[in-house]
Amino acid sequence: MNPLLSPSYDNKIFHKYSARTLEGKVQNKLREQEELGWPREPKIPLLILPSGMSEEMGGTLFEEVLPGILSLSCQILVRGKGSQRYGEIFTTLEKEHPHRVHIVKDDPTVQRKLYAAADMGLFFAPMSRDDEETGNCLSYGVVPIAPPYDPLWNYDPVQEAGNSFTADPLNHWTWFAALARACETFKLPFDWRTIQRSAMETAKREE
Repeated sequence: MNPLLSPSYDNKIFHKYSARTLEGKVQNKLREQEELGWPREPKIPLLILPSGMSEEMGGTLFEEVLPGILSLSCQILVRGKGSQRYGEIFTTLEKEHPHRVHIVKDDPTVQRKLYAAADMGLFFAPMSRDDEETGNCLSYGVVPIAPPYDPLWNYDPVQEAGNSFTADPLNHWTWFAALARACETFKLPFDWRTIQRSAMETAKREE
């Protein structure tokens, strides 16, 4: 795996930030929304599909949970990468939800801005330990919604510890429950910052 990117040193994002200065991440989100012509909404979760979508990336599960995702108050950015079938699905969604869904150019600089702006990263298929998109999400404080795998640690609200929300066993019920739980936790700023810091610290240990 290539060395993970870091928002502390990234000259391509709007505002550099670290685990100690997460307010800078919010500024990246607001600038991204502004560039898209969306309302500046810091309290609405911004979700990304950092790998795009294809059958191999969990397309069937994605289609099963898509109505649930759209039922939530959230915004979705999709990397323009994957199969033609899902490109057509996202193009339709972008037209139907112009202020909620947007396909982003598959470009390294744009990708870094996505990491800096996003609150949650969506993953639908089992991953390997050297998965670069997941590693960079953690590094930028993007909380994964994903199948379980090392080094993800499902958030425990009692212990106030964890860096992700995982679906185990992996099916459409558990995956959507993980996302819904994340969206509810997002409403609690202190708890959410704790999860983001844990994600960023995990990324540092994995380098």
